[in-house]
Amino acid sequence: MLKTPTDTLCELRGEIDRIDLAMHKLLMQRGEIIDRLIEVKRAQGGGCAFRPDREAQMMRALVERHKGLLPLDAVEGIWRIIVSTFTYVQAHYSVHADDSGGDAQMRDSARFHFGFTVPYVPHHGALAVIDAVERSAGDLGVLRSLGGSGDGAWWLRLVGEKAPKIIARLPFVERPDHPAGLPVFVVAKPAAELGPQDIALYSLSLPRWAHGVPAAIAAAQGEILASAPKSGGHALLVAAPSQIGEDRIDDELQKAGVAGASVDAIGGHASRFEMNEARAGVFAPRI
Repeated sequence: MLKTPTDTLCELRGEIDRIDLAMHKLLMQRGEIIDRLIEVKRAQGGGCAFRPDREAQMMRALVERHKGLLPLDAVEGIWRIIVSTFTYVQAHYSVHADDSGGDAQMRDSARFHFGFTVPYVPHHGALAVIDAVERSAGDLGVLRSLGGSGDGAWWLRLVGEKAPKIIARLPFVERPDHPAGLPVFVVAKPAAELGPQDIALYSLSLPRWAHGVPAAIAAAQGEILASAPKSGGHALLVAAPSQIGEDRIDDELQKAGVAGASVDAIGGHASRFEMNEARAGVFAPRI
């Protein structure tokens, strides 16, 4: 007996139901593992629930192996919700965001990367976000990595052993027309459990601006991300490969005749990966 189009449709819908059920069961199994993970961490005296280095690696692998009809945006969004929500299950946290540069893009970024289960708390200014993170038990802060805040050299607030630090840069994989492509830094309280990062971030305090500073930073393989005057001098936010170190930056500044500068580590993040517009799926690592 020949199959009718209706029979074929019923079979295909049955396959979809089977896959949906399997996906749901796998998510519940993931939850059981997370429950065991919580118990192990509790026995060890607790630990940080955030692993941005691991998340970046997983995200790149997910994007590299993806193919087929389902848009990459949907795959990334589903994955981000799964990871962020299970992190929330391990240790409840809120996301504090600086909306001073515009609420829509910041809210889209936070919701795309952390989902709707994690509470979203807007603030007007980077300093207000950093203060909220510092007062919290373990919340995250989201700040525009390039401009957008009227707080000037806000990164100076991250200087100090106990001050909050930058732990990630989002999105993990950059591509044209990303639905949440606003470049942002994620700020958290310092934690020893955070893994190594590819890129180190530094706060540079200069007694005065000097024309040789950009060349000195470039000689140390660094990049100036932001610049602002501060009381008694000038402040820079600098990114450089983590193996370079503070001493190398200081040495290059001295070679350029810039004396009296202080270089302080304020966090780091995984290397930026951009999807090449001409060759989708090919990645180019960047600072």
